[in-house]
This record gives sequence, structure tokens and C-alpha cells, in this order.
Amino acid sequence: MPLTKGVVTVLDAGIILTALRFGKAEGAVVGGITGLLFDILSGYPQWAFFSLLIHAGQGYVAGLKGAKTLFLVLSCVVMVGGYFLISWLFYGLGAALADMPGNIIQAIFGVVVGITLERSLSRVK
Repeated sequence: MPLTKGVVTVLDAGIILTALRFGKAEGAVVGGITGLLFDILSGYPQWAFFSLLIHAGQGYVAGLKGAKTLFLVLSCVVMVGGYFLISWLFYGLGAALADMPGNIIQAIFGVVVGITLERSLSRVK
């Protein structure tokens, strides 16, 4: 769904699923590559490098071992905060603020769907 300068995707669910199943390095690789490719293929090449960094950070944090809830929340902060900063630089504070609700929804949706998929896959042996 196009917002002021971006889109809402289910990309985050795959990043979270990968991070939970395989760990921080794999979460970072999947996050970075999918963020980069999504932007290039969907006509947002100006975002590709930033999406690589933001989603790699998101996947890395989500895959950290320990306080899982804390790291999942922090992975949302990485994604929402990263896009907020870059939107602010590209388009100004107003656009960055306008994009935040969509990014928050995307991040939360990604965590909920990622956890749900991971739990379902854990039952399949």
C-alpha cells in the first residue's frame, strides 16, 4: 500500500521468521537482501541501500539470543526508526512522521506473523 514515499509489505514477517529459526546472522542476510531486492524490483531504487542496512539490522536484532520479547521490540524500533531518519533526510519531518504509522503497523504485523509461522513450523518435525 503506497504511503507518502514508501510501501507496506509482508517482508518483515520473513525476516522475523528467519531470525527466529536460524539466528542473527541469517536474519541479517535475509533482511538485507530482501529489503534491497524489494526496493530495486518495485521501483524504489533510491531506498535500496538504506533498506539493505535497515532490514539487515532488523533481522540481526530479532535473531539475538536471550530476552526474545525485548529483541523483537527492538527490531521494530530499528526498522521504524531507520525509515523515519531516512525519510526525514529525503523528504522532511512531515513526511517522516506521516510514514511512521504504516511502518509501525508493518513492523508489528511482521513480528506477529513471523512468530505465528515459527510456532507452526516448530510443530512440524
